[in-house]
Amino acid sequence: MNLLARTLERIGPLDAGAAARAKDRLDRLTMPHWALGRLMDLALEMAAMTGKDRPPFKNKTVVVMAADHGVAAEGVSKYPREVTAQMVHNFVRGGAGINAIARSTGARVVVADLGVASELDLPKDKDWLISRRIRAGTGNMAEGPAMSREEAVFSVEAGIEIAESLSPGTDLFGTGDMGIANTTPSAAIAAVLTGRPPGEIAGNGTGLEEEQRRRKVSVIQRSIALNRPDPKDGLDVLAKVGGFEIGGIAGLILGAASRRIPVLMDGFISTAAALIARSLSPLSMGYVIASHRSEEKGHGLMLEHLGKKPLLDLGLRLGEGTGAALAMSLAEAALRVLTEVATFEEASVSGAER
Repeated sequence: MNLLARTLERIGPLDAGAAARAKDRLDRLTMPHWALGRLMDLALEMAAMTGKDRPPFKNKTVVVMAADHGVAAEGVSKYPREVTAQMVHNFVRGGAGINAIARSTGARVVVADLGVASELDLPKDKDWLISRRIRAGTGNMAEGPAMSREEAVFSVEAGIEIAESLSPGTDLFGTGDMGIANTTPSAAIAAVLTGRPPGEIAGNGTGLEEEQRRRKVSVIQRSIALNRPDPKDGLDVLAKVGGFEIGGIAGLILGAASRRIPVLMDGFISTAAALIARSLSPLSMGYVIASHRSEEKGHGLMLEHLGKKPLLDLGLRLGEGTGAALAMSLAEAALRVLTEVATFEEASVSGAER
């Protein structure tokens, strides 16, 4: 049995007992009942995910998966392909948006190369830099499959391996991405797995004008018609119209779910990966928290399809894991409410009169 199959077998349902114990405590905190609303909902959800009525929250890790895309040759992005490698160097130097926001929430940033087109001249002895390189970017999905089925499995298993290696020091994962043109395969995945037309899903990405967006939609339509991905087979969809970093994020979700570690899902690309993860294991979605609603056109439809209500709506469209890192402060606050606020009994405070 391969790693993917073993991981899928280990993903179980949420822990109703832990949720009940957490709810009992939340019901008795020194405040009007459920006065902190969604923060209390979040605390309850994380108790069910972890199987602990007082879940840990100190160690937070954002994993930024990086890879390039052959479909960039179709002119679907305003930025050249070289930017992927350049931004990986920026992450490593600590100068990107995700670095700044992660520092503000006390999260560690780990960068993983799953298929950046150019060789990365980076230190090899750092635990925050991981190489699971499959090859130098996917094929152009407008001309044929983005990758082979075997490579799709490799990418998902790479994400699982990363989750396994980081799980001993992680209480909460955040997903992130870097890959020029990756909103195009993400929109294609979403169109196939939600059944919505590409024109309803594909947005302006890195700032495309409307005419450029329509060209992008046409590329997606052509790619789907050419490759005919099977919506009942997530690995087929990933192989035909996906990306290595998208598969890696899907694997990270599956690996974390198999270890009962909550995952804060970032924006558009991460949500496409979550659609792949759900197709492989519907139970895995119980361990995923939607951090925010992206400005990207179809993100709301994707969240609706997954049944996820985002914690934030700030007009974000950067990716990198920035929304996930921001929402980590809310997750920590929720768990501090659960574990640190006194109950009426503990504080000797009179409860509400009936």
